[in-house]
Amino acid sequence: MFKVLTCLVVEHNPKLVALAALICFLSSYGAVALLQRARGSSGKARTIWAVAAGIASGFGIWATHFIAMLAYDPGVVLGYQTDLTALSLAVAIVLTTTALLIATCVQDRQAWIAGGLVLGAGVACMHFLGMAALDVPGNLRWDATLVVASIVLGSLFDIGALGTIACMGKPLKAKIIATLLMTLGIVALHFTAMGAVTIEVGLITPTYEGMIQPHLLAFVIAGTAFFLLSLVLVAAGFAHHAELSAAATEREFTRFVRSVKDYAIYMLDVDGRVASWNAGAEANKGYAAEEIIGKNFACFYSDDDQRDGLPRRALEVAMVEGKFENEGWRYRKDGSRFWAHVVIDPFLDEQGKHAGFIKIVKDTTKAKADADRIAEVSNNLDVALENMSQGICLFDSDDRLLLSNRRCREIFGFSETLAGKGLTFREIVDIVFARIYAEPEIARAKAEELYQKHRIEMVGKGGGDIVEKLANGRSILTKHRTLPDGGWVSTYEDITERLDTEEQITFLARHDSLTGLPNRLQFSSYLEEELDAAAWFNRKVAVIGIDLNKFKEVNDLHGHAAGDFVLVTIAQRVKGLLQEGEFVARLGGDEFAAVKRFEELAELNDFLRRIEKSLHEGEMRFGDFELKSGGSMGVAIYPQDAETADTLINNADLAMYRAKAALNQTVCFYEVSMDEAARQRRALANDLWDSVDKKQLALHYQVQKSVMTGVVIGYEVLLRWHHPERGMVPPSEFIPLAEECGAILPIGEWVLREACREAAGWESNHKIAVNLSPVQLANGDIVSLVQDVLAETGLNPNRLELEITESTIIDDKERALLTLRQIKELGVTIAIDDFGTGYSSLETLRSFPFDKIKLDKSFMWEVEGSPQAKAIVRAILALGQSLSVPVLAEGVETQTQLDILQAEGCDEAQGYLLGRPAPITLLFSGDEEAAAA
Repeated sequence: MFKVLTCLVVEHNPKLVALAALICFLSSYGAVALLQRARGSSGKARTIWAVAAGIASGFGIWATHFIAMLAYDPGVVLGYQTDLTALSLAVAIVLTTTALLIATCVQDRQAWIAGGLVLGAGVACMHFLGMAALDVPGNLRWDATLVVASIVLGSLFDIGALGTIACMGKPLKAKIIATLLMTLGIVALHFTAMGAVTIEVGLITPTYEGMIQPHLLAFVIAGTAFFLLSLVLVAAGFAHHAELSAAATEREFTRFVRSVKDYAIYMLDVDGRVASWNAGAEANKGYAAEEIIGKNFACFYSDDDQRDGLPRRALEVAMVEGKFENEGWRYRKDGSRFWAHVVIDPFLDEQGKHAGFIKIVKDTTKAKADADRIAEVSNNLDVALENMSQGICLFDSDDRLLLSNRRCREIFGFSETLAGKGLTFREIVDIVFARIYAEPEIARAKAEELYQKHRIEMVGKGGGDIVEKLANGRSILTKHRTLPDGGWVSTYEDITERLDTEEQITFLARHDSLTGLPNRLQFSSYLEEELDAAAWFNRKVAVIGIDLNKFKEVNDLHGHAAGDFVLVTIAQRVKGLLQEGEFVARLGGDEFAAVKRFEELAELNDFLRRIEKSLHEGEMRFGDFELKSGGSMGVAIYPQDAETADTLINNADLAMYRAKAALNQTVCFYEVSMDEAARQRRALANDLWDSVDKKQLALHYQVQKSVMTGVVIGYEVLLRWHHPERGMVPPSEFIPLAEECGAILPIGEWVLREACREAAGWESNHKIAVNLSPVQLANGDIVSLVQDVLAETGLNPNRLELEITESTIIDDKERALLTLRQIKELGVTIAIDDFGTGYSSLETLRSFPFDKIKLDKSFMWEVEGSPQAKAIVRAILALGQSLSVPVLAEGVETQTQLDILQAEGCDEAQGYLLGRPAPITLLFSGDEEAAAA
């Protein structure tokens, strides 16, 4: 070591030594800077930077050596062999570059150790080759110990320098330390090796041919040094600037990525674990960075997607195709989901190996909802368009078809390929008419006519409605509506059924739906027209009212279907006989009316005979039944009977009712006396409504006795009306009138209440029998009325007996029998009156447990002289006995009649023989003569 120091201090020029050290430091600094840059790069860039560092370092080592050699003064003249000098430079560059490539490309500890050894070997080879190029007048003698020491020192310092670059985290500090260590390694090796050499001067004079003279070498080294210094400084500056720019760019990019909130941007490692997390990711998915980093990104998928392996397949697609892009549902930390647009890109590390993935996620839930809504609306519009009952076409401003729906193609028989072909409206019209008409000229003419007609509606009127009837008989309603841009929309509706329906409705509005005859509305209109014409032409017009006989019996006995059959049959007969000037209508029910225009009465009589014949000719078979028809007609003539339609119809009705009342007359002409009778009947009906309030009504009672014992068992309540002007009005006259006008309801209520009130005050417990009108049973709550009257008067319910006729329940049998059962549940008894006449069906007796059967008085009038009447009485009495229902015979006026009843076993009887109707006060006083009066 002393020899080394002596050599350095004594045999070297201090200034040149310092210069050599400076050049060594600068070249080492440049090499370290370039080496750091190489380690921070990848691929070819890494190799380029490492080679540049090797070349710079090789030049630096070589320059350091020869500048230091210029500083060496052994006391003899020195020279340098050109080939060895050049070889030493090449060896320095090659080995130094090799060492730095090893230290750069291999990342473990052995790499920088091996690199340090190669670098030390390179410096040593360069030094000793340079020394071998030295030509001196003598011999060189080496100290082996110092030679080895120089190589070891150089290698150790170089290993330390490379190790510092590889292991130290702070780049600037590592750069300085590594530069110092590399400089020390070069200097230590050079000067230690220089201390190991001794020049033994000989007597031989050196030859300088092919040698580099020291002054030339100094020039070359100086140039090389300056070049190297400039190269190193420039390279180092570029490297530093590049590092600063890269760092700034990375910081800006990192700051940008972390600040983005609309996109979730984060990195995944090769296994799909989250490695970074930006603000957008936190905002979109709800995880803080410390919560999610290190977890697998599969947690953003649903459980089903995870089971199906979707996260793994997404990474595989990104690796194979270089990118994965898709949309789907993703889930936040709180479990809510959002529709995400996802992009996954793989990335590589510095060595070009797969290092992970970059994932960008955009929340597009709103966009998806908007798109779904638009798609739904569009789909709904398409569905609505294709399922419209109207055809629709959209044309542009050039009359070209843009759109048509299925219904349009069905109406006109278009093919699917017709729509969207850009056909003009005129071309479509030509196609349609070419299909309809075989002759081209006719088809073109018809097409031109229709085209001009529609263009007038569109252009001239700005749109309109047109009804066209197609060749197939269908009626099409076309509506054109112009658009602001010059185009137009046409709708086509098949209104064939609607027109048919309207015609049918119009027909039904003026005709009877059952028979097809004109109805009351059409009859009134026709009659008004005929009367106007008759006044103008001085003609006569007859109005005939027609009513079928016994039509109600047909309905009741055979059902409404049989009644409809009768109506239809008669209507067909009447329509078949009509001639000019004759008209027949059905006004409702079994009521018809006819109009006859005539000049001679013989014409009217002929019409009446034909109608009468159609009503009576032959029987009508309905099922197994033969139905007989017939009718009554009333005639009123314009202008002798009336001058207005309403009066004519009214007078014809009056005449018709007269005909129905007659026994041997089917046609009756109107007379003025009929109108007077009708007025009197209306006046009497008005008086009936006031009879209760004016106390004109009174109750009479007719006794009912046991046939066998003669004991009084009860009284039938009979109504009497004392009119202030007409006197006593017979019940047979005012009772039907009261039922017809509705006055029977208040009158019947008064009778029931008054009878119960009087009977409740009797000392005896005899029953009272009150007749119940069919109108009372059908209208109002008769059950509540009976219950209220019994409660008000205090009459025992078993003392009250209500009498009904079978015709009372025939219209609505189920409802009537239900009402009677409710009355009977009150304790009131029910008797069937006038049995043996009218219907008298056994079904009625079976359907309801009547408490008494009242035998009609008409049988008692004939029982003495008619065996048939006596047989009927016997049969009814036997029926009552078999049903355990007592039978009461009405109208007993002779002792013979009573004897017959006793012989036949009749239970009860009433009649003039047993007692005449009278006020109860006279009956209880025993004044029979007064009662009879």
